[in-house]
Amino acid sequence: MNRTWIAAAVLAALPMTTQAQTLQYPGFYIGAEGGLNWLLNTSGTANVFTGGGAFSGTANLNNNLGWTAGGMVGYDFVGPRVELESRFIRNTGTLSAPGAVGSLGTTVDQVPIMANLYYDFLAGGQFVPYIGAGVGIGFSQLWANGNSSYSGVQFAYQGMIGVGWNIDPTWRLNLEGRYYGSTQPSYNFNVGPTNINGSYNNNNFSAMLSLQIKFGAPAVAPPPPAPVPAATSFMVFFDWDRSNLSQQALTTIGQAAQAFKTKGSARITATGHTDTSGPENYNMALSLRRANAVKDALVQNGVPATAIAVIGRGESQPLVQTGDGVREPQNRRVEIVLQ
Repeated sequence: MNRTWIAAAVLAALPMTTQAQTLQYPGFYIGAEGGLNWLLNTSGTANVFTGGGAFSGTANLNNNLGWTAGGMVGYDFVGPRVELESRFIRNTGTLSAPGAVGSLGTTVDQVPIMANLYYDFLAGGQFVPYIGAGVGIGFSQLWANGNSSYSGVQFAYQGMIGVGWNIDPTWRLNLEGRYYGSTQPSYNFNVGPTNINGSYNNNNFSAMLSLQIKFGAPAVAPPPPAPVPAATSFMVFFDWDRSNLSQQALTTIGQAAQAFKTKGSARITATGHTDTSGPENYNMALSLRRANAVKDALVQNGVPATAIAVIGRGESQPLVQTGDGVREPQNRRVEIVLQ
């Protein structure tokens, strides 16, 4: 019973093994990516400086659905993958800050540069689930009512989960969900005579598509050559030291001629043989006479002479192995081969 289950498991794994050998190979790849980005709404303390003094209050950053696009270069170990990636993220929204009249229109631009590590499950299959994580640095810039505030460099981190489609060994398409975050970006800008500064939490969720191209995938093996049509053969036998055709021989030659006409386009080779009795030179000439007798009969049956090749082998290729000087009926023959 245990052996049966083991055998079934091995058989089930064979298609996966075959796919792994044909759809995913170690090598470098590059790719492009893009999708939608949600920068989560956040609140924080803002410091306000006016001509009348300084005070603090709560600022609210509310964001609309944004977008992201970028690219990567990596190496696939078939299972683990390592990757260097950068992308651009943009979200618009509003900032409500103490000291500001109404809400300020905002744009948040981000550029993360990340080193990622992925792991592909079922690597090499048609569809490949995967997980990943990355660390790096991020750059953020907050625009509010035309005023720009660059926050400097933050420590950045992210986690990914997705599924890849190995279209072939060269091309791969990925659908991915991602979380990206960083240490708190800061802002500092003026609204009229008022200076506002503070920081906000940076938490992003993205739904992304990426297309990758692999370098160094083995060339696709050429298709196997077309099978050579099987040859059709007939055998005509002769009396000792004779090249004339018996009635049975004529019947066989008629069948060969009909087979030629059925094929429509073919070549015929008539190869004459003798037994080992008699001198070798004489047997060579006798084998040619037999082959030519067969050719003449084929022509009489409607086969063009130009489609027939005649060969004499003498006693060199006996059908039945014998000693020298032996009269063997099976060796006195002409082989008719259609191809």
